[in-house]
Amino acid sequence: MKVYLGTDHKGFGLKEKAKGWLTEWGWDWQDLGAYELDPNDDYPLYAEKVGVLVGRQEAMGILLCGSGVGVEVAANKIDGVRAGVGKNPEQVKAGRNDDDMNILVIAADFTQENEAKEMIKTFLETKFAGKERFKRRLEDIKKIEANN
Repeated sequence: MKVYLGTDHKGFGLKEKAKGWLTEWGWDWQDLGAYELDPNDDYPLYAEKVGVLVGRQEAMGILLCGSGVGVEVAANKIDGVRAGVGKNPEQVKAGRNDDDMNILVIAADFTQENEAKEMIKTFLETKFAGKERFKRRLEDIKKIEANN
């Protein structure tokens, strides 16, 4: 499965580290920017790029910004995206298992490198449990998307 990465300037350094981890773990990934550190860039551009690709296909995404909130809000505007800010590996595991979270958001200003690495690993290794109640909830979300 493909993993798409995106960040503004706040998460740039951590995104560069994540690319190395993904390569080490054998994941197929694509960097959608920022491609260089630009203190004047804006997160909606990268959230949209990752969100559109993840929302259209079976793929996963990792987005970073300072608080994590900006890219999370922007990405969740796109149908099919289920982005969530990771707080710790256990919470990320629950988000994947129960809610089929397809974009992990990392708050670069509040997350240590080792924490980010563990959350990304957990995100990629955890599968959606597919229980009936979980599927029902995702169908309800699709109805909300269709009506807005």
